[in-house]
Amino acid sequence: MKTLIFVYNAKSDLLNSAFDFAHKILHPSSYSCSLCKLTHGNLREKTEWKEFKKSHSIEFVFYHIDEFEEVYPSYFSYPIVFEQQGEELVELVSTEVLNNIESTQELINLLNKELTK
Repeated sequence: MKTLIFVYNAKSDLLNSAFDFAHKILHPSSYSCSLCKLTHGNLREKTEWKEFKKSHSIEFVFYHIDEFEEVYPSYFSYPIVFEQQGEELVELVSTEVLNNIESTQELINLLNKELTK
């Protein structure tokens, strides 16, 4: 089974989560995690993203920066998406590409394309 690993450009602790929540609402254009904006609204995961995940027999794993770096102590730019191949992580969607995606559907289309290679 394929595993995709998504790393948000956010930390998991309560203080950072509260700050991120407020930032997304008050200044969405300057919010630093494009992956968060593509997969989540202000309060919950976007419906089309949930449906995309349900439609695939792939394991989806999600990390915040601090959680990811505990398991994979290498530096990457964030957000980023990997495909796990054995013990190796292969970059599937770079930070630069994620930062230029404008809609959830565009992300879904890109991932579908990558998954059929």
